Amino acid sequence: MSINKKYIYLTLLVLIIELIIAGYIQDQFIRPFVGDVLAVMLIFSFLRIFYKRNGLNLGFGVLLFAVTIEILQYVEFVKIVGLEDNKIATIILGATFDWLDILAYIIGVFISVLLDKKLTKNKEIASLHSQMNNL
Repeated sequence: MSINKKYIYLTLLVLIIELIIAGYIQDQFIRPFVGDVLAVMLIFSFLRIFYKRNGLNLGFGVLLFAVTIEILQYVEFVKIVGLEDNKIATIILGATFDWLDILAYIIGVFISVLLDKKLTKNKEIASLHSQMNNL
């Protein structure tokens, strides 16, 4: 199995930005909204390290996963399973439903897929160029 080093670097970059936001920014836009945009970008870029197939399909899967988590927040899943006092569970699954989170996820996946197209297009061009040189 080969890994995509570009996406390792991208994953680390997005993770560092997320950690900076979580640790130092306490506002009403960057932390909740931009943080959610970056969260799905982080998931996409991490999975893209290993997943070699269609980036659009991966984006759809990431969006489906994120929206599912948001729906679980809407139905208060953490309370249903008795984990509302478990800090790790509330961080991972969240505790508050917000329609704007879904918008943030859509934007994050859209950016991820566009960036992926750019990164894979450059790789395809380099591959074609290499093949032409071998002729």
